[in-house]
Amino acid sequence: MKKAKLGNSEIEFKPMVFGANVFGWTVDEQQSFALLDAFVDMGFSFIDTSNNYSHWVPGHSGSESETIIGRWISKRDIRNSVQIATKVGGRRVDNDKPNLKKDYIIKCAEESLRRLQVETIDLYQSHHDDLSTPIDETLEAYQQLIQSGKVKWIGASNLSVERIKDSLDIAHRHNLPAYVAIQPEYNLYDRDKFEQQYAQLAADNHLGVITYYSLASGFLSGKYRNLDDIKEAKRIVALKDRFNPRGLRILDALAEVSHNQQAPMSAIALAWLLHKPCVTAPIVSATSIQQLEELARAIQIELSEEEMRILDAASSHR
Repeated sequence: MKKAKLGNSEIEFKPMVFGANVFGWTVDEQQSFALLDAFVDMGFSFIDTSNNYSHWVPGHSGSESETIIGRWISKRDIRNSVQIATKVGGRRVDNDKPNLKKDYIIKCAEESLRRLQVETIDLYQSHHDDLSTPIDETLEAYQQLIQSGKVKWIGASNLSVERIKDSLDIAHRHNLPAYVAIQPEYNLYDRDKFEQQYAQLAADNHLGVITYYSLASGFLSGKYRNLDDIKEAKRIVALKDRFNPRGLRILDALAEVSHNQQAPMSAIALAWLLHKPCVTAPIVSATSIQQLEELARAIQIELSEEEMRILDAASSHR
């Protein structure tokens, strides 16, 4: 598969992004290194993290993921072979509200650079919106970071359509940096919000689209086929309400296409995303090399028009 280009940026990469929220949470540092090594060995290069992963774990500060990635980059001397995306503005142990104020962004960027042990962040993203801060103040912070060479490009995650539109407009009118990518929730189960609100925005503004929850918290992985299967699952709360008639219909369709393609259901679910013209790449997380290898098969899968029709029809809300 050809490399993907992220919106109007100069970032090009094999279209799969490693979601590093698991580092220091469900996988330790040694296994994180092994996963990153395997990811790069497969020809991938784009790693997505945040300055607040994994603040939700008791005793964690929210600096764990970036720190592990930084140690890996330093030990492997691999900076020129990877692209690093991180985020700012989300909740942390020391800051329980979204914050996109200029001074805070500058401070957090410096901290992320130290933890990541890099001189430049390839994609710096507004994690959650801060409605108390004027948009131009946020963009001015990014402008300062870009001009100093500490950030190359900026993106937005979890911002409303209206806020993204306003940000793009203000960037254009005031000659400030503009978002080149968005990071929405999008998968076979969760379709409506992105398709009805964000897809046209992304197309009209040539925004890169990096999807999170690409497997719907594991629902689309093929690991779970009924409620009994999730009794011991860590994400039982996110999974239990998906076992409804539509959800089961999606799993049946995935199983059918999986059988046709002789590929894991998880890879089929990711291949469906990759066949959507508006999607640049899905974010995937893995806790084992075997799991990562299964997910990586997605980029080699060519879904037929009939297979796409089957998946689209099963996941339709209509």
